[in-house]
Amino acid sequence: MTVNDVTAIAEQAIFTIIKCSAPMLLVSLCVGLIVSIFQTVTSIQEQTLTFVPKVLAIFLSLIVMGHWVMNNMVDFMTELWTDFNSYLR
Repeated sequence: MTVNDVTAIAEQAIFTIIKCSAPMLLVSLCVGLIVSIFQTVTSIQEQTLTFVPKVLAIFLSLIVMGHWVMNNMVDFMTELWTDFNSYLR
């Protein structure tokens, strides 16, 4: 296994992590922005008001996008294990 092989695997793993986490991060960002605007308009500065909607939105996005995320991770692992013999040179 060469340095280029390790670099390629690490690059593909990082890309898979970013691709799988992006939907949840974007949902959290949007919900946080909406709650922040609501807090600014109403002058309510309660910390749990930002936490609870984000957690609920993340859980909902995991329910909706979970199948897609799992398929991406399984595809990555399948490709990694399929090429396992070439790494043992």
